[in-house]
Amino acid sequence: MEPTLQEKINYWKSDFFDQDTRNEVSALEKEGGEGLVDAFYKDLEFGTGGMRGVMGAGTNRINKYTLGRATQGLCQYLKLVRKTGEQLKVAVAYDCRHNSKEFGRLVADVFSANGIKVFLFEDLRPTPELSFAVRYLNCDAGIVLTASHNPPEYNGYKVYWNDGGQLVPPHDRNVIDLVGKTRYEDILFTSSDELIELVGSEIDKAFIEACVANSHIEGNKDRLKIVFTPLHGTSVTAIPAAFEKAGFTDFHIVNEQAVPDGDFPTVKSPNPEEPEALELATRMAEEIKADIIIGTDPDSDRLGVGVLTKNGKIELLNGNQTVALLTWYLLKKQKESGDIKPNHFVAQTVVTSELPAKIAEGYGVKTYYCLTGFKWIADIIRRKEGVEHFIGGGEESYGYMVGDFVRDKDAVTASLIFAEVALEAKRSGKTLIDVLAEIYRDYGFYRERLISIVKKGKSGAEAIAKMMTDFRSATPEYVNGCKVVKTIDLLSGVETNTVTGETNKVDLPSSNVFQIFTADGSKITARPSGTEPKIKFYISVNANLDHLSNYDAVYLELENRIDTIIEDMQL
Repeated sequence: MEPTLQEKINYWKSDFFDQDTRNEVSALEKEGGEGLVDAFYKDLEFGTGGMRGVMGAGTNRINKYTLGRATQGLCQYLKLVRKTGEQLKVAVAYDCRHNSKEFGRLVADVFSANGIKVFLFEDLRPTPELSFAVRYLNCDAGIVLTASHNPPEYNGYKVYWNDGGQLVPPHDRNVIDLVGKTRYEDILFTSSDELIELVGSEIDKAFIEACVANSHIEGNKDRLKIVFTPLHGTSVTAIPAAFEKAGFTDFHIVNEQAVPDGDFPTVKSPNPEEPEALELATRMAEEIKADIIIGTDPDSDRLGVGVLTKNGKIELLNGNQTVALLTWYLLKKQKESGDIKPNHFVAQTVVTSELPAKIAEGYGVKTYYCLTGFKWIADIIRRKEGVEHFIGGGEESYGYMVGDFVRDKDAVTASLIFAEVALEAKRSGKTLIDVLAEIYRDYGFYRERLISIVKKGKSGAEAIAKMMTDFRSATPEYVNGCKVVKTIDLLSGVETNTVTGETNKVDLPSSNVFQIFTADGSKITARPSGTEPKIKFYISVNANLDHLSNYDAVYLELENRIDTIIEDMQL
């Protein structure tokens, strides 16, 4: 074992740490192997979604000391940037995961011990409500304890700035630097209780009213039958109330998944991207002939949806399809109101389908691209505030944001808008599959597929790094028999025309993302996950759909093209 690693282990067995932590480290040491190394070989870092990891003892784990250290570093940064004489304020929320409530209180204690006013939610709440609360309460920052859709052994720590968006440069790097310089002995754990205020119902009411204010359809909402599952998570505290206030009355909850539970007992993964997670909702919807199903992840920022088809079966939509539908609907309603202006814009991440951008172009609205993670969409909104107006934006990983009152992906508002799209389609005698087909006809038929390769631990991180290096250094000349005409390397910030050799600078922050584009419009993107031990390959293809009757043939053509790309690239 490396001497520095052993030093870390010995330190975590010292008297500074509590007895439970020391016992856990000793047990890990007795077991030895990869588990011990993985717990200590590095410090948890902020990725695209903040700090996230397995709970347990160690520098690479979520525990009272790593959370306390992160919070202490953030406290120091807030004090550095505050205005003279200002009382610093933060909002703290947490989800349904094991230890989330205790971690939330721990974080509040550290803030208060540093003289910072804390608004601590009295019980679990959705992540988008925390983003809303930061601005509603005029806070300097916000924290939510969540690991989103990760397995039960995970927890996490998302940091929000005063605009309600997650940390972006320079704040993210500055906080990370201060956290890195913070010793565990520097953490102030003893709370000043007078600085901690429990909050709840007032913010709930304001948040739900803001969500419903985005509604566009009046009357007859009882015509839409909805099945909803929170997948044992926080959305049960907001979505039923939002739908009731919006006037949707034929609303059914999957009872087996309605109670918050950090074990997520009815699913292998509480991720609405996984069809299996929505199996109970699908079954219930087909039994009662519901028009749509809505499922959210544990912290209620991701939205999975399904729609009833003409054969009486539920068809699940992927994230790209949902982003396209929501973008199309919002722009359509904006145009119908006569309020589309040159300074309106939508936003999407670089790994998302090009279809939403094509739709925006058709409505005369510009699209801004950003890195993966909604903190970058929030950053665009902040930089354009007062000059340009944000309509909506999303990413392929089942996230969408409507308007700018929440500055993170928001499954509560997005689910309301999705229900409106479905209701409008039903009033016209169509299903949402029909609406999608018409969008494909008008703007291009796009299909995407995601390949995720899991590589855990230190050895996994090294394997992922090598895969990215190999992808950059051995870029194929042809993919699926089609010439590669362009590459974009966001790590170096260089776009290269592979035909002429011409290069251009990319106006995006540096990120470990590499893309190749072919002459037929196919796009392949490689990107290591910022929050999970995975490398992801995003494949996007498209073709013209000249007539709706050709839908099946073009669909099959695009699926076959993706299959061949995967085979060609040995993914």
